[in-house]
Amino acid sequence: MSMQSKNITLNEVLIEFRTIGKVTRVSAIDPITNTEVVTVGDTSRGRKELARVAEQKLRYVLSRNIDKISG
Repeated sequence: MSMQSKNITLNEVLIEFRTIGKVTRVSAIDPITNTEVVTVGDTSRGRKELARVAEQKLRYVLSRNIDKISG
């Protein structure tokens, strides 16, 4: 499955990090639609990279939801 997202513009994304041992759980939330996605990654990747992946997943989920609505 390809995780390509359409040109979705997010004005704001809420990011939450929870580190447990060597892994970090990252939540990315779109406050307008209240859509939330969760990713888990190796803590050594750094917060910037983990946040980027979570935001990319959020864009994918939002674009998929738009496709479902538009038919």
